[in-house]
Amino acid sequence: MTTFSPKSSFIILALIISPSVSATRASKFQAEKPCKRMVLYYHDKLFDGTEKDKANATSATAANASKLSDTNFGMLVVFNDPITIDDKFHSPPVARAQGFYFYDRKDTYTAWFAYTLVFNSSEHKGTLNIMGADLMTEKTRDLSVVGGTGDFFMARGIATFQTDTFQGLYYFRLKMDIKLYECY
Repeated sequence: MTTFSPKSSFIILALIISPSVSATRASKFQAEKPCKRMVLYYHDKLFDGTEKDKANATSATAANASKLSDTNFGMLVVFNDPITIDDKFHSPPVARAQGFYFYDRKDTYTAWFAYTLVFNSSEHKGTLNIMGADLMTEKTRDLSVVGGTGDFFMARGIATFQTDTFQGLYYFRLKMDIKLYECY
């Protein structure tokens, strides 16, 4: 009858585990061609508090900025913004961006977004959920596409933001290059 010492048991266990560990380390995600790609424009028109601005505003401050900095730190904005296929604010929207962003740093302008693109057009039906940090000082920023419904059921990918225009606190337009890598 053969008995195993603790040392030999450890060696046998190591031999069994090591191929699977090294195979796991060797395999890295290789981004392939997206299964779906869209370029859309996100328009945010913040309500300026005047009666005449009510008709055009698509977002509103839900919590005012703190007085801790000049970067709107602490300001929370809730929005229902139009999404278009071109850069024109008054073009027919192909979707609405519904969610919020808040300014989250005292030393520079950055925001954190969480929203749903709600599509209801002849081309697409369903939603895409997008969230992440918008580091506004960078030329491009990637936010995660974390799911979807309808035509975008369980979709995952990246939404690359690029500021297309910025007109002070009250209007900005983002070019969104959305690349989906998981499409069902």
